[in-house]
Amino acid sequence: MINIAIPGFKNLQLEHLVLDYNGTIAIDGVLIPGVADALQSMASDITMHVITADTFGDAATQLARLPILLTLLPPGDQALAKRDFVHRLGAESVIAIGNGRNDRDMLKVAAVGIALLQKEGAAAQTVASADIVCSSILDALELLRHPKRLIATLRS
Repeated sequence: MINIAIPGFKNLQLEHLVLDYNGTIAIDGVLIPGVADALQSMASDITMHVITADTFGDAATQLARLPILLTLLPPGDQALAKRDFVHRLGAESVIAIGNGRNDRDMLKVAAVGIALLQKEGAAAQTVASADIVCSSILDALELLRHPKRLIATLRS
């Protein structure tokens, strides 16, 4: 668990990191360089989940050696499925990261939602639903490894 007290925002007790796959930790179905190492280094602090429609069909293979719980979504209302997934984990204990339009609701309900603007871009609704916007997944993950950065961004 990661505990972070953020003045004027929340006292966070984060147990789960929920990640979108394509556009978030992978580009065109392939993990972004450095992501595997970053996730591996966080494994003892937080339970990590990837929830994805797996557009390219590579998520299971790419994540096979990582301490990640993978959830593959069927076609349909993926925004609702992702939001409900975060609720089932206990939204107040979740930090969620995504970029696509189907990530907007999970970012909104999570204790902390981070939108990414990387090579795939970011849906405007998702950016508007986030607490933080980062330009790379590695920067977003570093916020958890260096909580004073998170505090500096979210305090009021």
